[in-house]
Amino acid sequence: MTEEDAVGEVAVGVDAGGTATRAVAVTASGEVVGRGESGGGNPNSHPPAVAAANIGAAIRAAVGSHTAVSCVLGMAGASGLSDPVVAEEFRSALAAAGVRAPAQVRSDAEVAFAAGTADPDGTVLIAGTGSIAMRITDRRHASTVGGWGWLLGDEGSAFWIGREAVRTTIQAVQRDERFGQLASAVLDLAIGGPENAFARLIRAVNADAPVRLARFAPLVSLHADDPVAADIIERAARALAAQAVEAWSGGPIVLVGTVAGPDTPIGARLRAILDGHDVRTAKDGVAGAGWLAARDAFGAGVPHPCGGVTVA
Repeated sequence: MTEEDAVGEVAVGVDAGGTATRAVAVTASGEVVGRGESGGGNPNSHPPAVAAANIGAAIRAAVGSHTAVSCVLGMAGASGLSDPVVAEEFRSALAAAGVRAPAQVRSDAEVAFAAGTADPDGTVLIAGTGSIAMRITDRRHASTVGGWGWLLGDEGSAFWIGREAVRTTIQAVQRDERFGQLASAVLDLAIGGPENAFARLIRAVNADAPVRLARFAPLVSLHADDPVAADIIERAARALAAQAVEAWSGGPIVLVGTVAGPDTPIGARLRAILDGHDVRTAKDGVAGAGWLAARDAFGAGVPHPCGGVTVA
């Protein structure tokens, strides 16, 4: 291999979700030299051929004229690749996108943890539409708390918060209580106002997909001074903290997701409850995937995206 060829080598990190796929191309020095975006890459949410094609498109856009020598594919729905037919769709799409080596498939939680810290061991708490905590050992999944989905759990998630906002609103309507800021906002968003609210709200919510309850979650943060909203915030933060603490066995706790953001009322309260732990924030899971891929290709000295170099 010539020196010119080596200069063009990159590692590729991919964060494939249900609605969007993002990819980054990373050099041996940790520099991101290319980015790509495409549609959802979760084979449990899309036909495998569509998911694989979306991932391939994101990789091609990120790699450009470089040579991809390593790839880490972080994704929710990674279990879908246990099907040989699905796995072949993905292998073919990545090869067509120019990835030379077989991809390492990691969970979205593993790449999120790697985005938040260079430490090999710790805990990652994801609080987005759903919620899950995962203990990480040697940068791999060791055990899980939560992650049961909207029907059985996902306490503290945007789905759960939105459902609580609607439930407390229905209770206020049924008891003929004076509406607070949160209840008024829920009624405005769901049915356009308080007229005949009880029957209309129940019908509107039940006619929609369950996951759509998450759209009410931002109203809780927006009206955090409302006593009902404040109670939901407190219960959500405590539920999320309980998941993280149950999963924790040492090392940093990396918080990921819109609900757990440091600028949200729930994220701020969550950090207060976890005071005493080493809490980090991961803003970009694809950065973790890119770093893991670069370590695989170029060695453990690749700088971490949060700064510094790890040699562990």
